Amino acid sequence: MPGWIKWSLRVTLVLGLAIAAVAFVKREEITRLLAVNTLFDADRIVANFSNMDRLFLHRPVPRGNGRVSALPHGPEMALPDGTMGWIKTRAVTALVVLHNGQIVHESYYQGTTAEDRRISWSMAKSYLSMLFGLVLADGDIAALDDPVTKYAPALKGGAYDGASILNVLQMTSGVEFDEDYLDYNSDINRMGRVLALGGTMDGFAAGLTETEATPGGNWAYTSIDTHVLGMVIRGATGRDIADLLSERIIKPMGLEAEPYYLTDGEGVAFVLGGLNLTTRDYARMGLMVAQDGRLNGQQIVPADWIAASTAPSAPTKPGKLGYGYQWWIPKGASEGEVMARGIYGQYVYIDRARDVVIAVNAADRQFRDDGVDDQNVEMFRRIATSLKN
Repeated sequence: MPGWIKWSLRVTLVLGLAIAAVAFVKREEITRLLAVNTLFDADRIVANFSNMDRLFLHRPVPRGNGRVSALPHGPEMALPDGTMGWIKTRAVTALVVLHNGQIVHESYYQGTTAEDRRISWSMAKSYLSMLFGLVLADGDIAALDDPVTKYAPALKGGAYDGASILNVLQMTSGVEFDEDYLDYNSDINRMGRVLALGGTMDGFAAGLTETEATPGGNWAYTSIDTHVLGMVIRGATGRDIADLLSERIIKPMGLEAEPYYLTDGEGVAFVLGGLNLTTRDYARMGLMVAQDGRLNGQQIVPADWIAASTAPSAPTKPGKLGYGYQWWIPKGASEGEVMARGIYGQYVYIDRARDVVIAVNAADRQFRDDGVDDQNVEMFRRIATSLKN
């Protein structure tokens, strides 16, 4: 065999071994990256949304050893006509309806169960809002007009330099952030790859440099704003978000199952969309908000913060969805109507006047189609109005 062929074979063997070694060392990162790329595939999405801890780095949010807060069953309601068609069309996996603090409907679909801890996606933003209200009440943060860089100095010199806490709470930071899930190179998808590969979310936020508006001017839904709120809380308290949320909100609520957060490579909670809870526990959160921050015999979140954060204070366009401090207000909302909302059909809908809470999890791959959100809210309202006080 000629010498050059032997040399080529040796080089090929060495390269093959090197690639295999890198693949072995990086196998977890590769697995997570593959998970990101197939997370929403039609044949995987339902199972993925109930098993995110199998796919990504995560950490528990301890529920403590306290007893589970009461969530009794009341008279079973008759769902309005068309509900089952809506459930099928919108790929609903779980539906829990509370009326007067009691479960009046509970059902699960597509092979899921009551024990599944389902991904919140952006409903997690509303949980962080409640934690923020507690930190503010404690005095660790002086004022909402403070610049975010006062508590998160790593953001100095970047796109967030000049934005106030209030700007970020209301998503009027002015930071340029492309949230197109269908564009591989969008900011939201680049952020997803940072998470999957064990990178740093703080570094990603600090690395943003472009703005599209003056802070406080235009409203634009910007998911990374919520991570910045997490940076502010951590900077102000010196505490980890998962531990703080556990201590101040999760343990007092008396949840039935221990939640968990997805995390980045530094163990930092993915606060803008990484909480995972059972659907009944999402309903408990809605009940607490409906009761002005009170649950399980305790005032967990200050009532004045619940009122302020769920008011439509952000400068959204007339006739569109309203926005508060990381909470959504439906179009044409009645007094006390508010919701947490996440991509692919996750909702906690609250109608305080009728004492109704509706928690929904779904795997709706058409969630961005025109009119889908309006249809969902209309269904929630039909369910709520069908119940008699």
